[in-house]
Amino acid sequence: MLSRVADSLYWMSRYLERAEHTARLVNVNLNLTLDRAPAGAARHWGRLLASLPQPPTWQIRATPDVVERATVDLANRESIAACVGAARENARQVREEISSEMWEEINRLYLAVQKRQPVDSEWTAGTHEFLSATINGVHQIQGVTDATMTHGEGWHYIELGRYLERASATASLLDVQFREAPPDAGGLPGVSEFVEWVGLLKSCCAFEAYCRHYTADVRPQRIAEFLVLNPEFPRSIHFAAARVQAALKAIAGLTGRTNGRSERLAGRLLASLDYGQIDEIIGELPSYLQDIVRQAALINSAVHQQYIAYPIDIGLA
Repeated sequence: MLSRVADSLYWMSRYLERAEHTARLVNVNLNLTLDRAPAGAARHWGRLLASLPQPPTWQIRATPDVVERATVDLANRESIAACVGAARENARQVREEISSEMWEEINRLYLAVQKRQPVDSEWTAGTHEFLSATINGVHQIQGVTDATMTHGEGWHYIELGRYLERASATASLLDVQFREAPPDAGGLPGVSEFVEWVGLLKSCCAFEAYCRHYTADVRPQRIAEFLVLNPEFPRSIHFAAARVQAALKAIAGLTGRTNGRSERLAGRLLASLDYGQIDEIIGELPSYLQDIVRQAALINSAVHQQYIAYPIDIGLA
């Protein structure tokens, strides 16, 4: 597979996952405004923005402004509209590598996002519909991809992009949350803290899964264990790291470039999660999560060097 094709499939997947992640965070935080004190709005939105891949430098003035910047402002490269646009552009460049059904769904999501008007109030039915449509649209694309695309090299690049983005985004979100509210404070969370921890679970689509695993006893340490170390929940860091390693192993086997740096880095990350114990990492959880983000960035760089920008030996006559 050409390196430019691999690069486009990889980044198409990363941008779609990023758009879905941002839409989910904004949607959950808008819903939580009903249970939060207005005085703390700036702090909560600041925490959300700090967890995004490249935190924006603009200041928080009002909730509608934050929502607009995070959703439809094309000047913000991390906004939902910008990410969906970048995903579509990458898909367009490799139109021959993806199925017609995938292209149709990506276009459908792109057109829906383009129709969205600037936000003029803190919460409207239209805002909720826009965010829900984005989330559902990305899920639809991911499902159609798995159902209609050959699970060969290109599909593995898509898997790699999706789960590397997810591992990094989840780690960043947890890092910001646990730095502000350390899990070892002791005792059960108060009412306001309980709302925030439930919001964190919902931000990761994890509330029901967590309750089935631990019952409704919401404790920060258990939340950390579930979202970091659980090997079966699709949005845990452990699950994402396992999928990253599997994708890299498959790509290496198909291209004949085994034992590369990206594989070694992914194996190291997965091993730390395989053998990690919450009692051992809880005391230094923020630094542990920051290290995961750093390792994800190293894997991204290694993938680029190994598969995208690798030198080609053309030989000498």
